[in-house]
Amino acid sequence: MTNTTPVDTLHGDALAKAADQAVRAIPPAWPLTATVAVNPFLGQSNESFDKTAALLARIGGVRLALPRKHFADKIAKGDMTDEDILAALQTNAADPSIDLAAIKAALSKEASPIRALPTVADLAAEATGKDWPGLISDRIGTFAAGFFDQGQALWAASRRNGLYAAWRAFATHDLTPEILGLKGFGIHVSDTPETPHAAIERASVSLGLGAEPGTYFHQLLLTLGGWAQYARHIQFKAEIDGGVDTTALELLAIRLVFEEALYQQHKTCIEAEWRKVRTAHVAPVVANRDIQIDNLLQSAAEHAAQRKLAAALTAPSTATGADQRPILQAAFCIDVRSEVFRRSLESMDPSIRTIGFAGFFGLGASHHGFASDVAEHRLPVLLKPSVFTCSAVDDNQRADQKARFGARAIRAWGRFKLAAVSSFAFVEAMGPVYAGKLLRDGLRFTKGAKLDKAKPRFVQNLDLETKSAMAERVLRAMSLTEGFGRFVLICGHGANVVNNPYASALHCGACGGHAGDVNARLLADLINDRAVREALTARGITIPDDTIFLAGLHDTTTDAVTLFEDDLDCNIASKDLAQLRKWLADAGRLTRAERAQHLPRATPQNLHARSRDWSETRPEFGLAGCRAFIAAPRSRTAGKSLEGQTFLHDYVWQKDEDFKILELILTAPVVVASWISLQYFGSAVAPSLFGAGNKLLHNVVGGIGVVEGNGGNLRAGLPWQSVHDGEKLVHEPLRLTVALEAPKEAITDILQRHPQVSALFDNGWLALITIDDKGQLAWRHRNGGTWEKMDGGERDAPSRRLAS
Repeated sequence: MTNTTPVDTLHGDALAKAADQAVRAIPPAWPLTATVAVNPFLGQSNESFDKTAALLARIGGVRLALPRKHFADKIAKGDMTDEDILAALQTNAADPSIDLAAIKAALSKEASPIRALPTVADLAAEATGKDWPGLISDRIGTFAAGFFDQGQALWAASRRNGLYAAWRAFATHDLTPEILGLKGFGIHVSDTPETPHAAIERASVSLGLGAEPGTYFHQLLLTLGGWAQYARHIQFKAEIDGGVDTTALELLAIRLVFEEALYQQHKTCIEAEWRKVRTAHVAPVVANRDIQIDNLLQSAAEHAAQRKLAAALTAPSTATGADQRPILQAAFCIDVRSEVFRRSLESMDPSIRTIGFAGFFGLGASHHGFASDVAEHRLPVLLKPSVFTCSAVDDNQRADQKARFGARAIRAWGRFKLAAVSSFAFVEAMGPVYAGKLLRDGLRFTKGAKLDKAKPRFVQNLDLETKSAMAERVLRAMSLTEGFGRFVLICGHGANVVNNPYASALHCGACGGHAGDVNARLLADLINDRAVREALTARGITIPDDTIFLAGLHDTTTDAVTLFEDDLDCNIASKDLAQLRKWLADAGRLTRAERAQHLPRATPQNLHARSRDWSETRPEFGLAGCRAFIAAPRSRTAGKSLEGQTFLHDYVWQKDEDFKILELILTAPVVVASWISLQYFGSAVAPSLFGAGNKLLHNVVGGIGVVEGNGGNLRAGLPWQSVHDGEKLVHEPLRLTVALEAPKEAITDILQRHPQVSALFDNGWLALITIDDKGQLAWRHRNGGTWEKMDGGERDAPSRRLAS
């Protein structure tokens, strides 16, 4: 018989709170159709980095640092110095006995191996020699793949009454656990309470947890990998929309039911060990000496990177022509890949300027592509759409209908190929027909997805006041309120690769894992509107009559730029258009030459072919290498190589009277950049927990994610090929350095009003440094709102807000 001991209300409330905290400790994972970089430590942002390292060592068995040899090699090469280690000691709290000598001595040997606390399934596996954790992963994965399916499965699981109820119906008829030795599991499941909360309470009593499970619930969700993260994503989205969701909580209940069943079957042989594990889970999480040394070495490597950044900022600039009116101003996403292209483009002619701004260009759009009913949220996932757009064409309904019929035929054909009654006969009869396609794909003649030719437009009838306010807000946020050039290119970015489940991860993070073409085209069209320009003049922004805004899209895989000149109501002179195309093409060639040096087997000439190669696992490296975020005038970085490792946001604080733009930068682009940086960090240092594994073993499941092999846990995060070139890491895991040219008093004031952002800096997830009026790194932010001179001088008093 199962344990039916009642749970008192106070006990139940404590367990409910613990379960909710465990769920919120899990990062969300977006589906493959719109892969979004997520900070894997999102649930720990209010904890210090070293405490989180200790937590994940306890429950995940991972170390949040590279092997010590990595740091020893950096010292041997001169990339990291004693001064960097001393700076790390000064900026990090640690055991007083850990000094420079102790750290250097620790470099001679690797830290002690880490092993996670065992779950009940782990203990039962040790006692019986059976892979119970593997069984749990397989059965939950099999069920979850059907339940979460987004159209890939021919027979999707029922979603009536939620995940937990659907699983109970599935598990009571699933004979696999019993066949493999978990006797009476179907009956055990049928006897569980009908609600997930009650199931969690009963299992907790059965397992002897009491009212305080400590870190145990968090560990159980970690063992479910991407399934828990995808369930958390469903909750995350629901809460942004003002709703509630319990999917992740229900997944925890399912995992606990397995633990409860195994415990009841093997209690006699695992009870003594399990009692020790329960005690360990409720003990305080404390960073041991090894973790503290790892943290100091990590910090020292980041100080070394900041020295390199400081040297780059003070290096002589090759930029010229700052005083003349530009012929071309090109606004790119702050994405680190744009830094290389911007630098290359500016080198083409002194009359070219570039601007860095978030790639959705301030227009948070929910967009419907041509002949599509799918709403694509082309904006950061932390925001809600402010406008609704589509690519429909009023006078071409026939084309819309034809496209829809074609799409339906393709879907029907695909389902027929996979159906149980036709799949084998299909292969026998139609196999030879696909020889041509296989040959074309093998010879790299595959074509990627095509861009919508139809011009996007706002669905709502926006009045002039609304449109001019939108345009003003974006232009002021870009610090583009005067000195307009003859042409202003609004250039979004995206990638065009084939046979790559992670294709959307190469798109624009600010556009929700989509390309930035729609946002760029909308903004260019908005500002070209004569009525909007007249209204902008009344708002203090005068755009010359001869200035033309033009939309474009930068393909980051091939560094080709598509111009949407057909969107314009006016004509650009052919010689001007030819000149723009030549500048962009020449800049693309320079950029490819620089990028090809870092891609395996790449040359500047074969990058186009690689993007069409269905077997290429590294068509590009995305944002690998990202390590800094700079918000400053372009004059601070123009003509200086930042090696494609820096997010560049144009910002002139003297134009920001109330520091609202600075506040927006700190609370939106900086947060998005931190998610990207920490996703790459987690995928590099803890790939077993936060990486997606090996692309060569990936199978797409449910249309939402991948598994490695033929089942088990969904893998979230980045594939190993995104951070490693086969011989070495191409992404050195460094926490992001945020450098702002703005008064430190204004920064402090903003952080005091946004504690969730301040926590990222205070707890060591990001570093914050100011840039002075000479372009030098000047002040380092310290925990508690204090600042320290970069030369190691005394801290000043807590900063006060600037007088308005």
